[in-house]
Amino acid sequence: MSATLPAFSWGLGIEDTFVPQTRPGLRPLDEYELTAHYRLWREDFDLLGEAGAQHVRWGVPWYRVNPAPGVFDWSWIDEALDYLVNTVGCTPIIDLMHYGTPLWMENAFINASYAERIAEYAHAFAERYRDLVRYFTPLNEPMVNALFCGRLGQWPPHLEGFDGYVKVLLPVCRGVALTEKALRAANPEAVIVQVEAVEYHYSMDSSLRDRVETEQAHILLPFDLFTGRVDTDHLLWPFLQSHGVTESDLAWFQAHPIQVDIFGVNYYPVSGGVWTRGADGSERFTRGVTSAQLAAVLRMTWERYQLPMILTETAVVGTIGERMQWMDETVAVVRQAKTSGIPMQGYTWWPLFDMIEWDYRLEQAPLFRYSMPVGLWANKFKVTENLNAWMVASDQWGPRYGDLDELTRERTPLADHFWRYANGEL
Repeated sequence: MSATLPAFSWGLGIEDTFVPQTRPGLRPLDEYELTAHYRLWREDFDLLGEAGAQHVRWGVPWYRVNPAPGVFDWSWIDEALDYLVNTVGCTPIIDLMHYGTPLWMENAFINASYAERIAEYAHAFAERYRDLVRYFTPLNEPMVNALFCGRLGQWPPHLEGFDGYVKVLLPVCRGVALTEKALRAANPEAVIVQVEAVEYHYSMDSSLRDRVETEQAHILLPFDLFTGRVDTDHLLWPFLQSHGVTESDLAWFQAHPIQVDIFGVNYYPVSGGVWTRGADGSERFTRGVTSAQLAAVLRMTWERYQLPMILTETAVVGTIGERMQWMDETVAVVRQAKTSGIPMQGYTWWPLFDMIEWDYRLEQAPLFRYSMPVGLWANKFKVTENLNAWMVASDQWGPRYGDLDELTRERTPLADHFWRYANGEL
């Protein structure tokens, strides 16, 4: 049966980015496929128990469970969730949407039916698993979603520039709004944990104050939109209006604000940076933040939204020692925030085991070269000498690699370190 999280919960995540669509030069990106989680899911869930995790952020591959409009195949999810909840005893926070849409949805987020379709899927899921799942994330990191799909053109529908960004942003946020309503209709006890990649922008130059304020507003714009906070007095209204947003668009969001129960903050060493001026007076941005600056992010988010919070993702790519140091420092920041009166309700290291870097989609090197050392467990690939023979083709899922059947997890000392936190020894 579904459980309620403790007053402060220690958790882990399993990287669950799904971008299955391909085009010349772009490979499908399904983290469960590329890390063999579809094969190792029982063992992976057992690792959660070994690490002492009380919650796990775990995603549903929408494109696989909803293979055609109105058609759902829950067979794998049935088995996996039952084992996770009833055998392992870990409480899931379900990522309903982690970037990718179904293959049949032409033009992805700008498809006219997108918002209704994701709400339909969310309702079906919440209704089916109401005895197993209470905690839901309607859509992971809407800001990042709009950035990669609408401004950078790397993910479907491959739009570029600020026009593209806004064209993706609006339906993404409408989808979040309709999903929240669908979840509560299917399960009145649903707890909405809306997650965003919250960045910290700053400058020592007072002449760049407006730039910093504008950039910070962009980070929180999706959350402002689907909670009905954007009106014609909003700092970014001129920007939105210049890229096609109308007052009737704003009115829709003001009429359909979502109720968020917990704000999930994702924070990494790349989550923001400093603005300076060059010798020629031009504005320059240098990406990079410290663990200590997480304190400013938590304070800013709390003061703006007055919501309970969980640190829903954090990690650093590096050695075991570097990861352990980042864990210690970010745990200390979260604890201090809680002591200062910010209602922090949890800490989540992301991920449980090493993930595959997103550049895998854009490039053609062998899979093992994209494994990022961030997890409590390392991915161990069997790499053959003949890389051409090592790579095999699958008509259904696109490129995959022959060694996935032999990929294993290797425990690192970071797992013991996390366990000590989760069990109150640190």
